[in-house]
Amino acid sequence: MKICAVQLASLKGDIQGNLARHLYCIEQAAALGAELVVFPELSLTGYEPTLARQLALPLSTPRLKPLQALCDQHALTVAVGLPLPTPHGIRIGMPILSPGMPRQAYAKRRLHGDELPYFAAGDQPLVLEVAKHRVAPAICYESMFIEHAAEARAQGAQVYLASVAKTAKGIGEGYEHYPEVARTLGLTVLLANCVGPADTFIGAGGSAAWDNQGRLLASLNDTCEGLILLDTTHSSATAVPLRVLTA
Repeated sequence: MKICAVQLASLKGDIQGNLARHLYCIEQAAALGAELVVFPELSLTGYEPTLARQLALPLSTPRLKPLQALCDQHALTVAVGLPLPTPHGIRIGMPILSPGMPRQAYAKRRLHGDELPYFAAGDQPLVLEVAKHRVAPAICYESMFIEHAAEARAQGAQVYLASVAKTAKGIGEGYEHYPEVARTLGLTVLLANCVGPADTFIGAGGSAAWDNQGRLLASLNDTCEGLILLDTTHSSATAVPLRVLTA
């Protein structure tokens, strides 16, 4: 199975512009044979907590139809980032679109203290089955707690997808933590981070893949947009820099 993590600079609050950039990245991933594509945290709006309420869209929004069309066309699954309104508040959501299937969504279950004024925590774990592989999503802060990954492993996950918006400090901590997750739990780990301005910080890139023994397979630097293409069959990965077209 080939899984692609996209390292992307999102345009602040510009859903339409970001959608165009997502479509371009998905086309590039599809050309490389990807069966699952994951984007950074809140990728369709940028990581902008103060704007989340006005930008939130329900999972049923027609704005996601172009993404669904590409999923159907290329027979792949896509996980993107979007604030999702719920009766309990706005959640840091991950809409998941698969070919010919109803939309699913995962929501961040463990929030950082800075997020509490703007978001409500999700309350349901999720393990996806894609191409006979069981894949568990995690969103940023919660992925830094090994208990989150351990729960996913107990539910049969083989691959742990960390969709994040991290600073240089956060990525440094992640490069210590994620290999330990892989070694301890026998999980393959794929990390998708943003680059460029986000909220009050700069996204530090460093998207990467580790095999289930904690060995770093491939990584991107802190400035370029690009793809990490993970081949789970051969326990290999490739970093592919991209020139993403601005909307």
